[in-house]
Amino acid sequence: MKRLDSLDGVRGLLAFYVLLSHVAPFAVLPGPLQHALSHGGAAVDLFFVLSGLVITQSLLHAGGQAAPFLIARVARIFPVFLAVFAIAVVVEPLSCGFENMPWIGPDNQARGICVVSWPRAWLPEIAAHLTMTHGLFPKVVLPDVWVSFLGSAWSLSAEWQFYLLALLVAGHCRRLCWILMGLAVAGVIWRVSMPEIWQFSRAFLPNKGHYFALGVASVAVVRGECGARFRYTLVLIASLAIGATEGGFGKLLPPLAWTFCLGVQMRPDTVGLRLASAMLCSHAARYLGAISYSLYLVNEPIHKVAGEALSRYADGNSGLFTAFWVPVAVGVPLLAAAGLHAYVEAPTQRWGRDMARRFASNRIAPTVQARG
Repeated sequence: MKRLDSLDGVRGLLAFYVLLSHVAPFAVLPGPLQHALSHGGAAVDLFFVLSGLVITQSLLHAGGQAAPFLIARVARIFPVFLAVFAIAVVVEPLSCGFENMPWIGPDNQARGICVVSWPRAWLPEIAAHLTMTHGLFPKVVLPDVWVSFLGSAWSLSAEWQFYLLALLVAGHCRRLCWILMGLAVAGVIWRVSMPEIWQFSRAFLPNKGHYFALGVASVAVVRGECGARFRYTLVLIASLAIGATEGGFGKLLPPLAWTFCLGVQMRPDTVGLRLASAMLCSHAARYLGAISYSLYLVNEPIHKVAGEALSRYADGNSGLFTAFWVPVAVGVPLLAAAGLHAYVEAPTQRWGRDMARRFASNRIAPTVQARG
């Protein structure tokens, strides 16, 4: 399987951008900079496209076997998630410090990033997070379950829905791609025809199916299959059309940005793409890619504690708060993510890969003996 070096860098830069998009709303920054850092949702959508490619490649590499694939995924996702989720539950009752931040208005994005209320249905919501089902509930059932306790974990539910669908079709790329596009179209129909109370969150797979489909369509491009670029173009156009129904440039940005990143991966020596390729393949970008999952999850609880403490220290002084907030809110999550990666994520990933290989070899050996 071809090593996707530049896409490791894409993952790292996306995670770092999401971190900055969580930092910016709390600070007093120039308007253009605030706007430039306001597309965190688009960065997460790009994660879904990347996942569509990487996960389908992994499933094909595993020969469509469910157990080795799931073992590797559980070892990859759950150890870091459980560690950070436990911290998030502990800090959930804490104040975000908004009472000492007069510059944070009622419509500021910071109020959506940092939540101050303990969920009423806390036990079902914790259970939903632990089973990765928190994206399956419409608003009428559990309205805020998809972002309660650990808001950034909403994407994990969509990921797991995709994993299970990919397993059902055994990683068959074309079939999986068109099923995902069909789900995305169904999601649009549901969104425009059903009342608000029956709407699903962004963590529901049909609401993000076109992004996963674009990643799945990229598999054939990476492998150089005949007709792959034509199919990719069809999915790209369909993804842009679905994004247009949601409104805003941010909905069109992920497919376009992904197409550029895929071009960098496929033709890194092309004039005009060399600089982007060098940046994405740099040691710094690839290291950020290695710690990206930990960084994506851990920044939110750290920001809650740091924001509350610094708001008390600044006592309403926005300049003083921003001067301390930006380096703390960027540096501490990076250090925490590096530690999580070194002592939790990397060891459990190695264990998961070893277990998956052993399980796969144990399944193959009896089959070979029987044929012999």
